[in-house]
Amino acid sequence: MSRDKAPEESRLRLGISSCLLGNEVRFDGGHKRDPFSDDQLGRFVEWVTVCPEVEAGMGIPRPAMRLVDSGDGVRLVEIRSEVDHTRTMEKYAAQRVRELGKLDLCGYVLKKGSPSCGMTRVKVYGAKKMPTTKGVGLYASALLGAYPSLPVEEEGRLHDAKLRENFIERIFAYRRLRDLFQGRWSASNVIDFHSKHKLQLMAHSTESYRSLGRWVASIKGTPRPVFRDTYMKGFMEGLGQMATRGRNANVLNHAAGHLKKYLDSPSRIELAELIDEYRRELVPLVVPITLLRHHVRQFQVDYLKGQVYLEPHPKELMLRNHV
Repeated sequence: MSRDKAPEESRLRLGISSCLLGNEVRFDGGHKRDPFSDDQLGRFVEWVTVCPEVEAGMGIPRPAMRLVDSGDGVRLVEIRSEVDHTRTMEKYAAQRVRELGKLDLCGYVLKKGSPSCGMTRVKVYGAKKMPTTKGVGLYASALLGAYPSLPVEEEGRLHDAKLRENFIERIFAYRRLRDLFQGRWSASNVIDFHSKHKLQLMAHSTESYRSLGRWVASIKGTPRPVFRDTYMKGFMEGLGQMATRGRNANVLNHAAGHLKKYLDSPSRIELAELIDEYRRELVPLVVPITLLRHHVRQFQVDYLKGQVYLEPHPKELMLRNHV
């Protein structure tokens, strides 16, 4: 597989914890390079690197820190000396998150387990000997609070094929959604966008597709900022729900229905069998998708040609080979 990068104008801008790209910014002067982020995903994105602890002035190397439940809130403190860096991190995070808002990020990859960057299940220590795993890093908390619709994941969770495919699907969808509402946009633009994402939304949540459809129908009577913000929130929440084999198979059958008048009997049977094999976990999603795309190209089916579901992210990432 070629390692050439995507053209600069087509690359997405994503934030990332600096250590995940091999930068030696950890408390001990090391790094936690993540091969998927650096080698594979890195070909299609422009990274904005952030190390909250270094940028907040804590230096390299620095004392190891952890989250501590003080009874009146979670604090960021040094393990040995118990020096409290909470206020410093909170002040830095608020400023840095505001700055990121000017960069048109399409997503963010955080370092798992970090007391500053961890998105979920960060250890929080308290009076009991055993820590809980319900914490969120202080910087990550500020980021998630400021941009709730932004696709955000931890590098550890990206090792799971389904979570990885979902995250990459969301960052490219977020780019298309953001492009839709930048500058001048019309009701027809939104209707066209919603129609092209029908199958993609249905694979994640049929209810999200229906509720967004009702919202689109109300576009002419709704203030534009209200419509935009509500649609973006609902769209990204819908894609945030994991697509299942059952829903994917239903979507594939729905798409196959639009090909019936073009296919002969053996071809219809072949496609139906592949969809069923996918449903039964005998083949990955890429198998029926590849045949479906072949027929769409062959017969130039306009409705299906425009469906983002058939290619929601670069095929070079081979994400659907593993789900």
